[in-house]
Amino acid sequence: MLIHYKRKIDYTNIPKHVAIIMDGNGRWAKKRGLPRIEGHRRGAETIERCMDTAIELGINVVSLYAFSTENWSRPKEEINGLWNLLESFFEKKLNIIIEKGVQLRHSGSLKELPVNVQRIITEAVEKSKNNSTIILNLCLNYGGRHEIIHAVNEWIQKKPSHELSLTPETFERYLYTKGLPDVDLLIRTSGEYRISNFLLWQIAYAELVFMKVLWPDFNEKHLYQAIYEYQHRERRFGGL
Repeated sequence: MLIHYKRKIDYTNIPKHVAIIMDGNGRWAKKRGLPRIEGHRRGAETIERCMDTAIELGINVVSLYAFSTENWSRPKEEINGLWNLLESFFEKKLNIIIEKGVQLRHSGSLKELPVNVQRIITEAVEKSKNNSTIILNLCLNYGGRHEIIHAVNEWIQKKPSHELSLTPETFERYLYTKGLPDVDLLIRTSGEYRISNFLLWQIAYAELVFMKVLWPDFNEKHLYQAIYEYQHRERRFGGL
């Protein structure tokens, strides 16, 4: 099946920016009688495989929905487990990520995160800032509505005196994703059909692909399959 998609996709029409809602870690663990944190652990392993495939395909930016502003309502034990997992992931994988040419970006509000997580993210962004093979935009403590409100407030505080009104181009300079292209393809795993407050501004003209596979089981074939489906859509950007 993977060979089929590798032969069929058009390598001159690869989406520049792919965003992924990594859903299904908890259900994956529950199906196997495991703690939810084990699902998150396996999901973290999937990220590395996904990035390897994205590099192979020539994708420029991958945005991953890692922790939303709404996820704070989850049990404290699970949230603390996620921070420990994040810390462990970067301790083990950061040098490998850098060697592969990945530039790490962060979208979201850092200040609410534990101090050690803030430090890890800040250091990873700094150490990888000169890499240019691919950008991994980690959306952590991120919410689309929060980002829009944050951008408006930033503009009010920082706008030059001659700027009397906002334009889309001006507004984008105050988003967390400033400098990144709009999303071309949004993938959501686990069979759910919603966007869950993710990159609301940036997905205005994105193609949406919903897949039944749970995130820990997402592999190279699934990303190729999503690209294949994307290429068979007619993108009109509001035109005829």
